[in-house]
Amino acid sequence: MNEKFLKPYDPKETEDRIYKLWEKSGFFNPDNLPEKDKGYFSIVLPPPNVTGTLHLGHALEDSIQDLAVRYKRMKGFKTLWLPGTDHAAIATQAKVEKEIQKKEGKSRYDLGREEMLRRVKEFAQQSHDTIVSQVRKMGASLDWSREAFTLDERRNLAVKTAFKSMYDAGLIYRGNRIVNWDPKGQTTISDDEIVYEERKAKLYTFKYSKDFPIYISTTRPETKVGDVAVAVHPEDERYEKFIGQEFDAEFCGVAIHIKIIADKEVDKEFGTGALGVTPAHSMTDWEIADRHDLPRPQVINEYAKMTVGDERLLNKKTTEAREVIVNWLRSEGLLEKEEEISQNVATAERTGGIIEPLPKLQWFIAVNKPIKERGGKTLKDLMREPVEKGEIKIIPDRFEKVYYHWIENLRDWCISRQIWYGHQIPVWYRSASLTTDQKKEICCDINSPEGEGWEQDSDTLDTWFSSGLWTFSTLGWPEKTGDLKNYHPTSLINPGYEILFFWVARMILMSQFLLGEIPFKTVFLHGILRDKNGKKFSKSSGNNIDPVEIIEKYGADALRMSLISGTGMGNDSNFDENKVKGYKNFANKIWNITRFILENTDLEDFSSLKDAGPLSKEFEDMANDMTSDMENYRFHLAAEKIYQYIWHRFADEILEDSKKVIKEGDDNSKKEVKKSLAYIWINCVKMLHPFMPFVTEEIWSMLPQKRNNLLMIEEWPF
Repeated sequence: MNEKFLKPYDPKETEDRIYKLWEKSGFFNPDNLPEKDKGYFSIVLPPPNVTGTLHLGHALEDSIQDLAVRYKRMKGFKTLWLPGTDHAAIATQAKVEKEIQKKEGKSRYDLGREEMLRRVKEFAQQSHDTIVSQVRKMGASLDWSREAFTLDERRNLAVKTAFKSMYDAGLIYRGNRIVNWDPKGQTTISDDEIVYEERKAKLYTFKYSKDFPIYISTTRPETKVGDVAVAVHPEDERYEKFIGQEFDAEFCGVAIHIKIIADKEVDKEFGTGALGVTPAHSMTDWEIADRHDLPRPQVINEYAKMTVGDERLLNKKTTEAREVIVNWLRSEGLLEKEEEISQNVATAERTGGIIEPLPKLQWFIAVNKPIKERGGKTLKDLMREPVEKGEIKIIPDRFEKVYYHWIENLRDWCISRQIWYGHQIPVWYRSASLTTDQKKEICCDINSPEGEGWEQDSDTLDTWFSSGLWTFSTLGWPEKTGDLKNYHPTSLINPGYEILFFWVARMILMSQFLLGEIPFKTVFLHGILRDKNGKKFSKSSGNNIDPVEIIEKYGADALRMSLISGTGMGNDSNFDENKVKGYKNFANKIWNITRFILENTDLEDFSSLKDAGPLSKEFEDMANDMTSDMENYRFHLAAEKIYQYIWHRFADEILEDSKKVIKEGDDNSKKEVKKSLAYIWINCVKMLHPFMPFVTEEIWSMLPQKRNNLLMIEEWPF
């Protein structure tokens, strides 16, 4: 008997040593795996942001993916799980800026671009090192030799190549359109980076002037100095006679011209049924202006201050201007009523700033433009079709409808950001000195153009542009590498469902256009892990729990099993530390089971495991069911089945019944029982390995008659 079994299982003594053993073996790298002709299986790790440390939500994601990877590796596939991190431009720069402001009272402009970037990169490297350490603690069998970073040299080449390809195809353009502007972060953000917060607000109903015939309602009277029209439904009898009429008004010292127009998109049942149209400060109104060829005067600037009016309004913050205008409406007898309402206020996810819709000259991706190289299909078509045809399977399938709905309502994607950290847009300008109109020359290329006077666009790209290339940029694209040939499309992507639009859809868009193929075959969306009160784990909420803290107390195996077991596909779950404690007890249980079996069997019992007696049929039925669950990503059910079988059937019943036979039975009975115990247990250890890799690998090292030195490359038994 090995002396280790005389003591309880100690994950602290075991786990770091075992992980070093795995890394030394080289089997995380599929190039070193035994040839079994089962094909290729690949996952790219959803790259965590280099904004600090990981929380338990990341631990859930890592546990699921490592489980899938270890299972496929044991099934004989050339299995690649490719690691990497995301520079997360806005989030990372915002975090560093906040610290600099707090400690030094300085802004990025005080430091200058070069010094600011140096500090951001230093912070990002520290975060990367912490994250990698955390991921290793979880037992993640990632191929570290292929590690990538969204901002490293190879990914930078991929980003520039992708940009130029889309630019040359006419899909990337620079235009003056309304965008989501974050006055606090001083940058544009995408629709998907907005967080809506429910806040109390006042809804004001008023007229522009005493002779204006229609009342309108708004929560933002300060924008009304930028109104150019009032839109009503063409079938609204109340306003039919006014359609086409035009009015001039002096609105709180600002001269405005209002045209009454008919638009079928107006909801005549909402409010007064009349909509004041402010094209420069509302996404909806901008689209109305497009349909009716309306002017778009801007009245609010990038700092959320008024740009028109006399001393009452000019340079006032929007909240101050609102109060001025409401008081003016009251004094003029134009305010009909004001109501307390609840309103969803758009805020920037990373800075908390209140979003101002503003017209800006920005870079966009055209999602509705027919692509000649793709038979006239649009990028929306390229995102939708592989899911409709079943080439990409989304699990759970209820998210397919959500996916289609998002695509249907997708606007052109604004990809430029006014920050310094990130991929600088590969476009250069210079004055065209030989032309009569003195317009700027423009050059889009992978490398800077030759000649004097060229200046690169100062904007950087939306982080999701670079991470949208992740499945193939990590495999060597734009080069035609062996990895790209063997491992793309990848087999599986496993993010949380909240990132379906941020990332999954954009990866499909990029891969379909740039490679002409899907980026992955299966999208397995996991739910959100929440704290005991049901609140999402996040650094900003202050409820972040470092997985390493839990691992130090209970071991990585216990944490992994607690996160996977009982957590259905796409469903949220609450973290329960008592559950982790329970699976630590389970790790001790399997340790003690192994000790009993080794004490009561011998080498001969492990040498012939095919004919294992009547108990084998029951076990094999369970094992086949569990394998079916594994194949269909029902990992939570597989975990529960192996747990229930080992603890309640094998330990509580089979082992207890065997004790009497081993002690009092005849030679044939003893031999049969011992062979059954050896057969069932050695296969239980194999099948438990993807869930609890450390303790099972340690047990495997002490079992007789092993075919391989490491359990991680042992063959899955069913």
